[in-house]
Amino acid sequence: MSKSMQMKSNPMLKLAVFSCLFFTPAIAQAACTDPPEPGVDWRRCLFNGDSLNGVDLQESRLRDASFFRAELIESNLTGADAFRAKFVNAVMTGVRFESAKLSEADFTKADLSNASFVGSDMRRAKLNRSNLRGADLTNARLQGADLTRADLSGATWTSGTKICAEGSIGRCN
Repeated sequence: MSKSMQMKSNPMLKLAVFSCLFFTPAIAQAACTDPPEPGVDWRRCLFNGDSLNGVDLQESRLRDASFFRAELIESNLTGADAFRAKFVNAVMTGVRFESAKLSEADFTKADLSNASFVGSDMRRAKLNRSNLRGADLTNARLQGADLTRADLSGATWTSGTKICAEGSIGRCN
């Protein structure tokens, strides 16, 4: 008996095929033109020079995205996955990156003053020549991070108890 004959004669097989076709949830993937909102999928998108001030991008997927010279002032990126994202020369004062995945992200020359990185994974992140004045790095994982010439004046260090002295460049004094 042919396969088409088996399907015609087997109502359970018909029901199974119908269920798979019409009741399987579609996997949604956002486009780079989708509006900023919590959980948005902007992997590998380019936002170079864009103004995204005050946006709520909690739990967003930003892997390999580029925000070169973008503005994200006072934006909320709590829990975001920004592995290998590029924030070079970005202005991100007061941004919230609590519990974010930022390993291998590039923040070279970014203004991160008064930003919160509490509990973030920043292993192997590039923070060279960035402005981290007044930032909160409590419980942030910074193993292998490049802090060369980063300004850490007034930042709360990973212990949560030490405040970096004025003039702390490249390391917390």
